[in-house]
Amino acid sequence: MEFIVFIILIIAFCALKFYATQKSRDRIYQKYGHTQAAERIIKKTIWVGETTEQLVDSLGKPRDTDENVLKTKRKEVWKYYQRGVNRYGLRIKIENDTVIGWDEKL
Repeated sequence: MEFIVFIILIIAFCALKFYATQKSRDRIYQKYGHTQAAERIIKKTIWVGETTEQLVDSLGKPRDTDENVLKTKRKEVWKYYQRGVNRYGLRIKIENDTVIGWDEKL
C-alpha cells in the first residue's frame, strides 16, 4: 500500500513539473514568437547580444550585481550560482542592457 502511494506521488510530481515547463514554454513563445531567441531562452543559453529582459526570462534574476555608470555607457556584471562569499559560478557582463560576454567557472 505504501509503495502505491509513493508511486502516485512520483507521478503527480512529474505531471506538475511537466505542466509548469509547458506553461513557461508557452509564455516564452507568446512573448517572443517561435524564434531562435525563444528557443535559446527555453534552453537557458546565453549569447552575445541577448537583452537583459531575455536574460531574466532565461536564467531569472541574478543573485547579485555590480554596476558602473560612465558618461556614455552603463556597465553591469550579473552574478549567478553563488559558491561562497563573493564567489559565483557565472558572471555575465552587460553593457547598455545587452550581454557582451560572460565568465563561467565549473
